Amino acid sequence: MAPKMGTTKTDPDRSRIMRAVKSSDTGPEMTVRRLIYSLGYRYRLHRKDLPGTPDLVFPGRRAVIFVHGCFWHGHDCKRGARTPKSNTGYWKVKIARNVERDAKTIDDLERNAWRVLVVWECELKDAGTLHDKLDAFLTSRP
Repeated sequence: MAPKMGTTKTDPDRSRIMRAVKSSDTGPEMTVRRLIYSLGYRYRLHRKDLPGTPDLVFPGRRAVIFVHGCFWHGHDCKRGARTPKSNTGYWKVKIARNVERDAKTIDDLERNAWRVLVVWECELKDAGTLHDKLDAFLTSRP
């Protein structure tokens, strides 16, 4: 049986590290924002009135972009498929909930006629491909 959230004890160093993890304005998010800005697109940030508070919102295009960390959102790449050595049960449950929440968020947005793109942290390694992917998404219309 997996441990319940908040019931595990952690050492002070681990707690310090986890407190330092940001949820917005992360390095990968800033990289994507700079690239989109250089392409000439303008956007809104973290609109709380939309499901999942998307990282980038393009209201006139009815498009949103999420920038997801591979580990935190359970991507199937090498980094995302990694299982922590300690407190494994906790992390499996937490990441599974994140994946489930992400799927519901995307479904909610699409049902409300928003186009959704998820950019994974591992995709930042190939700037040319990411550039093309972002440009194709933003130039396409429903």
